[in-house]
Amino acid sequence: MTHTYSISGMTCGNCVSKVKSELLKIGDVVQADIQLSSPQASITMQKHLPVSTLQHAVSKAGNFIIAEAPGNHDLDHNENEDSQRWRSYWPLILVFSFITGIATITSFPQGQFALMSWMNNFMGGFFIAFSFFKLLDLKGFAESYATYDLLASGWRSYGYIYPFVELALGIAFITGFDPLVTNIATIVIMGFSSFVVIRAISNKRQIQCACLGTVFKLPMSTVTVIEDLLMVVMAALTIVIIL
Repeated sequence: MTHTYSISGMTCGNCVSKVKSELLKIGDVVQADIQLSSPQASITMQKHLPVSTLQHAVSKAGNFIIAEAPGNHDLDHNENEDSQRWRSYWPLILVFSFITGIATITSFPQGQFALMSWMNNFMGGFFIAFSFFKLLDLKGFAESYATYDLLASGWRSYGYIYPFVELALGIAFITGFDPLVTNIATIVIMGFSSFVVIRAISNKRQIQCACLGTVFKLPMSTVTVIEDLLMVVMAALTIVIIL
């Protein structure tokens, strides 16, 4: 990883050489490109080093002060952020993969793929799996959900009821209970949930999504919106097909 720093106190090429020499003596520093004009130091290191470690090194070269440059962003830093983002979404990706796989395997009743069967199994698996994670810590989920859901924030009991609503929907989809009522209920519940999530994202609130309960730290994002709207779209498509 490469980071850029400002260095004050350098006045000549000899200063540059001394600073570079001391920085390269640090075990994790791979390369140090020092220039006098800015003055700046572009340092490539095996792991991120605190500024105090770098300051200790340049102090040996003279009366120099090193500080992180404003707007210090580099490719490795961005890659680390992307990696952390993907790690935070990994549980959600894994859950969706399992649900999709099971729904697909069970959607060949007559040896041919049945779309209706797949959607019912997928939505049933979705609601049952997500209710399971919420019920692992019902109180924690209710408290987290109340931080951004309009209904749960005004009526705290809704946060305790919601996981059971999802569980009931899951069972209804799996058992084939009154498809019209089940899908209309899904559109209403998940449509409202989508609105709430979109509202929270639009307000640029940095909050944790409670869709997987409190077991996983999942950030609120457009991924959450897609997840909710997918249920709405599939429920609407099912209604169109059965009517």
